[in-house]
Amino acid sequence: MTVREQYDGLVETIRAHDVRYYVEDFPIISDQEYDALYSQLRRMELEHPELIRKDSPTQRVAPAPMSDLGKVTRKIRMESLDNTYEMDDLAEFVRRVEEGLGESDVTYVLEPKIDGVSLELTYRAGSLVLASTRGDGLTGEDVTHNARTIRAIPLAIPDIREMIVRGEAYIRREDLAAINVEREDDGEEPFANPRNACAGSLRQLDPTVTARRRLRFFVWDLLGRENGFSSHHESLEWVARLGLPTHGRHVVCHGLEEIVPALHALRESRSKLAYDIDGAVIKVDSYAHREALGSTAKAPRWAVAFKYAAERAVTRLIDIEVQVGRTGVLTPVARLAAVRLAGTRVSQASLHNEDVIRERDIRIGDLVEVQKAGEIIPQVVRPMIEHRTGVQEPFKMPTSCPSCGSSVVRLEGEAATRCVSRTCPARVKASIRHFTLRGAMDIEGLGVKLIEQLTAKKMVLDVADLFTLRKEDLLGLDRMGEKSADNLLSAIDEARTQRAMWRIINGLGIPGVGAVVAKLMTCCVSDPGDLLERDPAVLMDDLSRQHGIGPMIATSVRQWLEDQDNRDVVAKLVTAGVCPLTEVASVRGPLSGSSFCITGTLSRPRARVQERIRAAGGEVHSSVKKDTTFLVAGENVGHRKLEKVRSTATRVIDEAELERMMGDAR
Repeated sequence: MTVREQYDGLVETIRAHDVRYYVEDFPIISDQEYDALYSQLRRMELEHPELIRKDSPTQRVAPAPMSDLGKVTRKIRMESLDNTYEMDDLAEFVRRVEEGLGESDVTYVLEPKIDGVSLELTYRAGSLVLASTRGDGLTGEDVTHNARTIRAIPLAIPDIREMIVRGEAYIRREDLAAINVEREDDGEEPFANPRNACAGSLRQLDPTVTARRRLRFFVWDLLGRENGFSSHHESLEWVARLGLPTHGRHVVCHGLEEIVPALHALRESRSKLAYDIDGAVIKVDSYAHREALGSTAKAPRWAVAFKYAAERAVTRLIDIEVQVGRTGVLTPVARLAAVRLAGTRVSQASLHNEDVIRERDIRIGDLVEVQKAGEIIPQVVRPMIEHRTGVQEPFKMPTSCPSCGSSVVRLEGEAATRCVSRTCPARVKASIRHFTLRGAMDIEGLGVKLIEQLTAKKMVLDVADLFTLRKEDLLGLDRMGEKSADNLLSAIDEARTQRAMWRIINGLGIPGVGAVVAKLMTCCVSDPGDLLERDPAVLMDDLSRQHGIGPMIATSVRQWLEDQDNRDVVAKLVTAGVCPLTEVASVRGPLSGSSFCITGTLSRPRARVQERIRAAGGEVHSSVKKDTTFLVAGENVGHRKLEKVRSTATRVIDEAELERMMGDAR
């Protein structure tokens, strides 16, 4: 067997497993076995770049971020649907269809309305050539580079001359939960619902970000009658036979008497699905009937969306506890008797603030109706006042902090009540946790339990104290051995000098300043000392002139810097030797004299790996040049960079080899 035959066979084997996993949801090999096949394919492509096919599983991620999302104008409008929530309205839709066609024997197709983002895919000469979002119906955004990362979407369909399908990109509930954990670890807000997560993922300019989001796809329409089908359900079944993913849950119905029970059955099964649906779509099945019915200016007359009300449950509100965040805000949280809701177990829900509780007259001991806002966030909808027995207690916001006992205040015009103590243990712990997250100083090994010990023993009272910890201090803590202590001190020492300035700014927790604003601020602030030396009023004016930083954020920065306690923390950081990693390597290290370019997806964020290379004395190139020493190839290797390497002296290495080269630079 030739190398080409071995390679082609491996590509087809992996693609078949992708279909079983992402389309049929029935894998026949373990993740480890799949990873071994994928690694074998990557090795073959590294050794024989001339073999690489455009539809190879490794080529789903483009080699470089896009600079912008182009516009796509389509010939056939992607229409929106009219919505209905009532059975009477659904009956009226059926009546209008029958009246418009002049017959009562009409066939419909009922299918789940998936809570995701609509996409149109175009295949030509057997290959995926274009993917676009709905937009305004006629004009959408070109997201081909991101759609290619969705493993459920085949990059090639043999023997297909031209075909356009439409469907829904979506994220499974378990994948969204994992994404939100990562976002919270990075100091980012979790996605409120699958639709937001999916839309944000598809609009990423860097497809490596999209690839990590585990998007999936279902086809719900095949365009054009030239494919030879007379009905919608026939075309869906044909599309599935081609290997394109369909939900497989469509039901052919004859009249309203069959639509209604199918609608109820789908609603009963929604919590068992791996993805969220917010209703059902009812479509006339016959293409000839659709043409006869036509469309209004807004929507087709042959289809309607029936939206389910948010799933609700009744449970007992056992207590209302108050949590204190890093800014001192007191947030009341409802402790509930555990109840199943939208497929998950719910035992608590945020009540936002005192005003919300008062307006809804929510009392401790009430039976309450709960639902999931956006199918994700549990919320108390209303107390069931009709079931009160007189023992229920009204909630009162505490007049002192539940964590430290200090006074609390509520400023005029604000809904939030705040603890005024800077030394409040809850505030200190939350501030330190924020400082150590991946989106800030990225200090490995500093989890919630360890932070609780450090603050309880008053070994750490602010973020600057982390840099004064000693090994003998740590060895006295629970579950802390010599190796764990060494690893933690190494991670803290790395953060001292090997983090970009924007990470330091983000870690400080200035109200309104997240990672994006922190990066913009580095135009005006180059190191922690600048925060002390610059006049806060002058800095506020400079920040206000930066595109992307509004006057409210600039004012927030000024107010934060005018607070002496905050200035003291920054001064302690400077004294502890915390300084930013510069863009140009100015240190000698194991990588001195070498230059690196990175392609593909690595186990850590690319920016983080680039920082570590510079910290070890190496130089980073954005593209392969004649003098680039090494190309670090991760998952989903960029074909163009590999081709360019062939004409240079650049050596291709993987991430493990890079780690070995950096040695103690970790």
